[in-house]
Amino acid sequence: MTVLRSLLFFVYFTVVSVVLHIVALPTLLLPRLTVVRISQAWSRAIFWGLKWIAGCGFEVRGEIPQGAVLVAAKHMSMWDTLALYMLLDDVCVVVKRELLSIPFYGWYIKRSGVIAIDRAAGASALRQMAKQAAQMVAAGRPIAIFPEGTRVKPGTPPDYKPGVAGLYALTGIACVPVALNSGQFWQGFLKRRGTIVIAFLPPIPAGLKRAAFMAELEARIETASNGLLAEGAAQLGAEHS
Repeated sequence: MTVLRSLLFFVYFTVVSVVLHIVALPTLLLPRLTVVRISQAWSRAIFWGLKWIAGCGFEVRGEIPQGAVLVAAKHMSMWDTLALYMLLDDVCVVVKRELLSIPFYGWYIKRSGVIAIDRAAGASALRQMAKQAAQMVAAGRPIAIFPEGTRVKPGTPPDYKPGVAGLYALTGIACVPVALNSGQFWQGFLKRRGTIVIAFLPPIPAGLKRAAFMAELEARIETASNGLLAEGAAQLGAEHS
């Protein structure tokens, strides 16, 4: 049944995404916040189908941050990006520059206002990131980044990149770590029944030294995520028992 539910959800996901992205094309000419609301509507529609077709809901724990704050999240699946767009008000996500070249999807995320990083640009990329981040902070927008730089499977040893520490130092704002267990339920094509948990942890105050900040961030996210993975494993075990 998991494969059948996953197939039905894939069809739903494809149809909703294609129709919404085409119908909403004129919004690319409208004020930026219009595109942001379209993105949030898309996320809500996808999560509706994920729950009622694939049997996978979600739970939010902790206090969802508001305003100019750095949000550093574990990244296990596409679900994570959708969740941050939906839960954080007018969030600015740090993305790889190559994503902007994807037809439709790239157009929308560019118009919504992201920080696009060219990893091959070296020091110039850091300067550009600093400039864009300062603009987002001035506008009162939360900035979301995935510290490991890419999606990782549950249980993979952590590999936190220095970009998050650079943003933390450059912006001078607090950082909210985010733990989750989405990778146990959103497994590429397969979508498993259960409840994904995303947890917004207590903020790390601004002003820590780089090494102390990185150690604290990794410890908080990994400890909490491992706890959520244990909860997820129990769910999946009960589902298949």
